[in-house]
Amino acid sequence: MAGEQLNVLKALDAAKTQWYHFMAIVIAGMGFFTDAYDLFCIALVTKLLGRIYYTDPSSPNPGNLPPNVSAAVTGVALCGTLAGQLFFGWLGDKLGRKSVYGFTLILMVLCSIASGLSFGHTPKSVIGSLCFFRFWLGFGVGGDYPLSATIMSEYANKKTRGTFIAAVFAMQGFGILFGTIVTIIVSAAFRHAFPAPAYFIDPVASIGPEADYVWRIILMFGTIPAALTYYWRMKMPETARYTALIARNTKQATADMSKVLNKDITEEEDRVVERQAVAGDTWGLFSRQFMRRHGWHLLATTSTWFLLDVAFYSQNLFQKDIFTKVGWIPPARTMNAMEELYRIARAQALIALCGTVPGYWFTVAFIDVIGRFWIQLMGFAMMTVFMLAIAAPYNHWVQPANHTGFVVLYGLTFFFANFGPNSTTFIVPAEIFPARLRSTCHGVSAAAGKAGAIIGAFGFLYAAQDPEKPDAGYSRGIGIRAALFVLAGTNFLGMLLSLLVPESKGRSLEEISKENFGDEEDAVAPVGV
Repeated sequence: MAGEQLNVLKALDAAKTQWYHFMAIVIAGMGFFTDAYDLFCIALVTKLLGRIYYTDPSSPNPGNLPPNVSAAVTGVALCGTLAGQLFFGWLGDKLGRKSVYGFTLILMVLCSIASGLSFGHTPKSVIGSLCFFRFWLGFGVGGDYPLSATIMSEYANKKTRGTFIAAVFAMQGFGILFGTIVTIIVSAAFRHAFPAPAYFIDPVASIGPEADYVWRIILMFGTIPAALTYYWRMKMPETARYTALIARNTKQATADMSKVLNKDITEEEDRVVERQAVAGDTWGLFSRQFMRRHGWHLLATTSTWFLLDVAFYSQNLFQKDIFTKVGWIPPARTMNAMEELYRIARAQALIALCGTVPGYWFTVAFIDVIGRFWIQLMGFAMMTVFMLAIAAPYNHWVQPANHTGFVVLYGLTFFFANFGPNSTTFIVPAEIFPARLRSTCHGVSAAAGKAGAIIGAFGFLYAAQDPEKPDAGYSRGIGIRAALFVLAGTNFLGMLLSLLVPESKGRSLEEISKENFGDEEDAVAPVGV
């Protein structure tokens, strides 16, 4: 039996693409632009932090943070993000999407500034304060995931909903690219203003007094795009689905959307409103009824996002180490600190420009044509293939004559991560769960992803150490080649679990989650592929 749907929700589902859709994409997307900048810019400056605070003048290989320090610096923001996704995801369903949306942005702005102002008299105290502020920065970033995804899904029409949510997430690619561009500009400016010799000529002068300003400037630069969108974020009305289905104020929802859509929307009779609002309203998260309706869906979204982020964050956070291993970035002892930072940023900018950013926008173009399920399955499959193509003949790729081929294959893994599960794992949880649990379930799914990112960040750091020459005081790793095989296996498992992911293309949110009155009889069945 087809279910009834409120007129205001019908109007949203059938609305033509118009100005308010683009405004919502920009407002929510700039949050993700900032998220990506803040999370990934730390990978650009860890070598510089190692040079400044942990370089031994007698060391022939400067710039490497101790493994435990490197793990803390790169992983602490991910821990904060996980906590923020759970907390703000739950809060978004309790207080409303908009009411907590601005707070996450303020937290990100303040903590970005504070990260750049990290203080202390010793290396440990500076790194300790940096980790403290980056945890809370990650906490704010985490809130943006469920809130931005839910807001965009509830604003969009059903025909192009996937495109709009994907466009919001695609701003992450521009954020990563922007981080590399800022780093290139800042490092180039200081490199020419304060020339310094290579490390093997003079270990102290190769760092230079300006180096301590550079990493701080780079970290603080992420405040600018976030601050610019705060006003517009606060002007957005609450989503009609929250107002009508959770707050049960259909009159307000109708008034808000009439202004947004520039059309008159007929209000329902009280009988229809009540029947829609209370449909399935007696069960909670992880209850038996929830598990019957959405248990397989939650398993699909959490497991695939977890496995994707193990691989994706391992690759992203440690690109510089892989590039050094294959010789694409010269040994640190042959360069001064600014030259090394410049080369790391340039290498990562090339990967972002050729692989990461195009992948996101291919998803935007094809998500509502091919569908979520097939894009995710294809992405995992291709990531597995290209990771194996790198790992199996790894000794071939590290030869100087073959570096270009390595970079091409490595870039393709990023392309199919983003034209694949890195985008779809963000989109699907915002569509398949009921309105009153949508933000919470997206937060739980995203948190599972960040748990994978933490394992990837910490695990790959240790695993990729040379088994013959581990850093002093630390256990032997399995080497980069073996670690790449592990990541290929992770991608393959993600492909298998993607078979549980439901297809939500072209259907209203209420139809997918069985929230329309009259759908309760079929609601226990999975949505299916």
